[in-house]
Amino acid sequence: MRNTITLTKRERMELMRRATSRTGRAEDARRARVILLLAEGRTWDVVCEHVACSRGFIASWSQRFADARLAGLYSRHRGQAPTRQTPRVEARILEATRRAPTDGSTHWSTRKLAAHLGVSHMRVARVWAKHGLKPHRLERYLASTDPDFETKAADVIGLYLNPPQHAAVFCVDEKTAIQALDRKDPVLPLSPGRAERHGFEYYRHGTLSLYAAFNTKTGEVVGKTAQRHTSAEFVAFLTDLAVSQPRGREIHVIADNLSAHKTPRVTEFLQAYANVHLHFTPTYSSWLNQVELWFAKIERDVIARGVFTSVKDLSQKLMRYIHRYNKDPKTVKWKYCDPSRRISTQSVVTGH
Repeated sequence: MRNTITLTKRERMELMRRATSRTGRAEDARRARVILLLAEGRTWDVVCEHVACSRGFIASWSQRFADARLAGLYSRHRGQAPTRQTPRVEARILEATRRAPTDGSTHWSTRKLAAHLGVSHMRVARVWAKHGLKPHRLERYLASTDPDFETKAADVIGLYLNPPQHAAVFCVDEKTAIQALDRKDPVLPLSPGRAERHGFEYYRHGTLSLYAAFNTKTGEVVGKTAQRHTSAEFVAFLTDLAVSQPRGREIHVIADNLSAHKTPRVTEFLQAYANVHLHFTPTYSSWLNQVELWFAKIERDVIARGVFTSVKDLSQKLMRYIHRYNKDPKTVKWKYCDPSRRISTQSVVTGH
């Protein structure tokens, strides 16, 4: 269907201004584009495609333009007057948000709470945004029960922020049970408009552990793979780490409280290498160990989407990644802003 519309020079200039304006209302620009396209002789189907509108929209505004020209393109309805947010309604929304829904669900949505309180769901959304409430979000925590948390944390953080002069500080840990998974179906590569696709079925070729030592000063990583996760393997890795440093250099190793890190073999190693000092993070506080951040990186880059034909193939790809990473390592910018916000057993009980 076509409408015959003839524009004067002034009308065309005004419609072009509205259609290309960056500060005007979007609806004014849509109406102007409709009239301009019709004036060019385009069909309604073409106008619908270009402006993303319905045929009813074209019929309504082309008729208004025919009746009143430019004046007809102004909306006759200014919309609903804005509602004012009263402190009383805001307090009701905040109070209700902190209580569980009565229908057995675990948290509120804007529409569910709006229906419960008899208000607009956009008003609920604005109150949540104002106060930073996100009921759909969930964060997990693990409270440390270590009575010496502050002392141990201060020791570790001190090594990050003010390490001993001429000493090397390493964060050490193991990433255990890494699976060598091989896909039964071929991987379909990334293509325009379509993500990379992996088959659901896979072969299990076994597992291995990755030992890593993150140098807090340079960001370099010393890595080693092992078939088993034992104290003997941990001592062997510490030996490799000590040998990799210049003779006589003080080495400070930050590790977690795993039982394999506190065996008689580890004690014998520390006696034989007097320049190696072991520092333990507090219980349930692996977030204090910077190597965990690097483990998250290698998980994203290599392990999560990797295809491994054997345990040996997995080991080779992990070590190749470490070798290339060390050509351009990145350090961690450590910051510990507010110790009072630490979640402890006391804060859990008191609700702080």
